[in-house]
Amino acid sequence: MTSLTGRTLFITGASRGIGEAIALRAAADGANIVIAAKTDRPHPKLPGTIHSVAEAVENAGGKALPLKVDIRDEQAVAAAMKQAADHFGGIDILVNNASAIYLAPTPEVPMKRFDLMFGVNVRGTFVCSQAAHPYLKQSDNAHILNLSPPLNMKSKWFAPHVAYTMAKYGMSMCVLGMAEEFRSDRIAVNALWPRTVIATAALAMLGGMIKPESCRKPEIMADAAHHVLTRSSRETTGNFFIDDEVLAAAGVSDFDRYAVDPDQELAIDLFVD
Repeated sequence: MTSLTGRTLFITGASRGIGEAIALRAAADGANIVIAAKTDRPHPKLPGTIHSVAEAVENAGGKALPLKVDIRDEQAVAAAMKQAADHFGGIDILVNNASAIYLAPTPEVPMKRFDLMFGVNVRGTFVCSQAAHPYLKQSDNAHILNLSPPLNMKSKWFAPHVAYTMAKYGMSMCVLGMAEEFRSDRIAVNALWPRTVIATAALAMLGGMIKPESCRKPEIMADAAHHVLTRSSRETTGNFFIDDEVLAAAGVSDFDRYAVDPDQELAIDLFVD
């Protein structure tokens, strides 16, 4: 399979950033995109809504279903999955993109931030994977793709922000376990993570530590995700992919086009040695 034509993707957190980029790349193939996110009205500080992305998906050649969903709510997720499957005739791919970030040392993490990260990153990923499972089982090339890091168990990745690291690694542990658990169902479960920081709204959470000019664009993650999701689910599961490694293996050699500023040194992302 080299195209996502006619496939149905359920993408969480798809109202902006990497989720939106993955949606638009799949839409260019003529895919069906379920845009599942909380933002259905313009946010005062963040760009994009489920409706603006739905319009962009349609303009790109895909079909869109915008759904306002809080992925921490299992009943809302179950209802959204059913609505998506009824609308498009099934679900082929789940992209667990939604994520919450708060980079701070342990004494400085408010518990509401801790709960948000675990609620969205770990619980949300688990809830969505669980709810999607019966529909994915009916697909002939089913994929779950978590946007989470390799399980790099070095203390340096924990010490500065224990809470965030545990929450992101929780998503990766879902990959580790579900890849084997769902193997007999022919559902691939993989992780994808960027080598460099990606220029998204999440940069604001870093307090200006990293400038956009030192980042790559979300499109590199979208292209890498496309290569993973068009592979056979029977042959590609349980992997912790890095975006530029996926593209290099596919024959891509020019990465300057993904840089915000090709003349600037790139900032390496967390959890990547």
